[in-house]
Amino acid sequence: MTPQPEAAAQKYLALVQVSSVIASHRDLAELFDKLAECLHQLLGFHYLMVALHDNNRRVMQLHVLHSWRKQVDTRGLEFPVDGSPSGEVWTTQEVRNFKSVAELQQYPPVYQLLREHRVASFCSLPLTTAQRRIGAISFGRASEGGYSDEELEFGKLVAAQVAVAVDNALHYEEALALQKELARESNRLRLMLEINNSIVSNLDLLNLFQAISASLRRVIRHDSASLMLPDPQLPDTLRLYALDFPDGRGFLQQDMPISIKSSNPGKAFLTGEPILAGSSPGYVPYQNPYNTREGLRSSLLLPLVIQGSESSLGVLALASRLESAFSQQDLAFLRQIAQQIAIGVRNALEHRKLSESAERVSEQKLYLEEELRSEQGFEAIVGSSSPLKSVLQQVETVAPTDSTVLIQGETGTGKELIARAIHDRSTRRDRTFVKINCAAIPLGLLESELFGHEKGAFTGAIARKIGRFELAHQGTLFLDEIADVPLELQPKLLRVLQEQEFERLGGTTTHKVDVRVIAATNRSLLSMVTQGGFRSDLFYRLNVFPILLPPLRERPEDIPLLARHFTSKYARRMNRAVPSIAPSVLAAMSRYFWPGNVRELQNFIERAVILSSDGELRAPLSELKAALAPPSGGATEAKTLRDVEREHILEALEKANWVIGGPSGAAAMLGMKRTSLLYRMEKLQISRAHHLSA
Repeated sequence: MTPQPEAAAQKYLALVQVSSVIASHRDLAELFDKLAECLHQLLGFHYLMVALHDNNRRVMQLHVLHSWRKQVDTRGLEFPVDGSPSGEVWTTQEVRNFKSVAELQQYPPVYQLLREHRVASFCSLPLTTAQRRIGAISFGRASEGGYSDEELEFGKLVAAQVAVAVDNALHYEEALALQKELARESNRLRLMLEINNSIVSNLDLLNLFQAISASLRRVIRHDSASLMLPDPQLPDTLRLYALDFPDGRGFLQQDMPISIKSSNPGKAFLTGEPILAGSSPGYVPYQNPYNTREGLRSSLLLPLVIQGSESSLGVLALASRLESAFSQQDLAFLRQIAQQIAIGVRNALEHRKLSESAERVSEQKLYLEEELRSEQGFEAIVGSSSPLKSVLQQVETVAPTDSTVLIQGETGTGKELIARAIHDRSTRRDRTFVKINCAAIPLGLLESELFGHEKGAFTGAIARKIGRFELAHQGTLFLDEIADVPLELQPKLLRVLQEQEFERLGGTTTHKVDVRVIAATNRSLLSMVTQGGFRSDLFYRLNVFPILLPPLRERPEDIPLLARHFTSKYARRMNRAVPSIAPSVLAAMSRYFWPGNVRELQNFIERAVILSSDGELRAPLSELKAALAPPSGGATEAKTLRDVEREHILEALEKANWVIGGPSGAAAMLGMKRTSLLYRMEKLQISRAHHLSA
């Protein structure tokens, strides 16, 4: 047997070793791992437990539990102060030595735990320093009998040193926690400053959202951020305006509809209260399959509400692929900056509205300046014939209404002039009159001209452009040569006529407009409908109030009035005395049938004024005589050529089974464009209905 002095020396040598372990370990788990190795042989235990007192919740929390029987996870293990031996030791500051575990039956949870680890005897000692009571350290053996007085005295020495070590470790952890909290607070203050700077420097909503998302990512870890705004057209719908994926997919602009009544973002929007969504306890369950598809398992929904306002501007959502990624602390912090973000979003939205309004005004100004530069000079409608008076009476009738008007007539009869007269006599007279010649614009650009386009919609679209419909908002849009609108564009035109809404080319946002449409054509739309060249539903929507302009040859009494009007106009423009017009000249002009109508007469008078120099209009009447004379070879030859062309086209139509367009259509057989063939068919009065009846 080892002599007593030598055993005591070994024990105190072990205490020195304990001191060394304590001095070299600040982490509690590592500290007790090493202490268990040092103390096992000296105190002869099979079970070691350290319970620390939680001052806030008044419980004893198990921080360390070593058992030679099995590994134990101590997370969440705790006992009430009044219902555990550790709590009793902490309260009384007295050592408790239980020679049999049966003595612990008054503490059922502890008794059950010790039975699971085959503990037969048990002792518990207080961990106390000069400054505070910390908790208790407990040892257990697999045999009954407890610990001797000598062992308990040595255990007290160990407990005293362990208490100092634990106190130092707790202070170290508290210092680290305080340091982390200060760093977190510093980051969050920096975030608030960054958001303020973003609000000041970013009036574009997308740029503002990107800046806010990047700033938030540095403080609160998340896998995606999204901005949802109310749809101005649908009162019960939010739109996913923008989505930011930091995992490499970059920034995306979206237009996903979200129901306000049946979604978590909608609930946050309506109540003005933030929501934690996911599958964890305390989280509201997800309702959006999009989150599952993207692997998002938790999210924080932040309503954007400005102080003093009763409604939300929108919802900012942060989402993560981790469970319970966001805490109540994150939620409380974001609540503090929600008002800043809301102010930035409101400013950006108002700036966008002002920019669009300013852009529209600027476009209207440029358009009106262009109109003034290209003014054709129809200061008034000249004439007093019965056919013209009938037309003007129709103008007076339809002008005060907002009905769509379809003006039909030959080229040069003054369709635009009648359209302007309708606008000038309508309630929209103080708004813009916008015109577009559908035949003068390439087919690929016509949609952009009518409805506008977004930046990047097609090659060369380097900036957003508003179309003629937006330009004519609350005014009148004149669609000249409506028959030349391609079939594929006609459904979109029909929609804007019926619903007064459209989307820009390359965009998904629906725009509402208030526009009166006046259309004009020199072709028979009804014949085109019969031949499949024009949609019947669009024709009936345009043909609400048709006005047929008479050709100049049907109102010959107006020719002298028009001749004098144009003579006076061009003489003043050329700074010449107004020449008189000989009756013989007026008579010759009145006999001519004017296939180009008023426009041809106007150009004829301009040439005559240029040629006049002695106070009398020198009209080139030889041009009129040549036009009146039959062509070389007589009328029979002209008629024969017309018949040959007509028969050739009919033959191709029969072979194509009256299919006009497409690779197997008549136009392809004849080597013509579909629109050119339709034009020739109209001129030659070819339609399937007429052909069958013949």
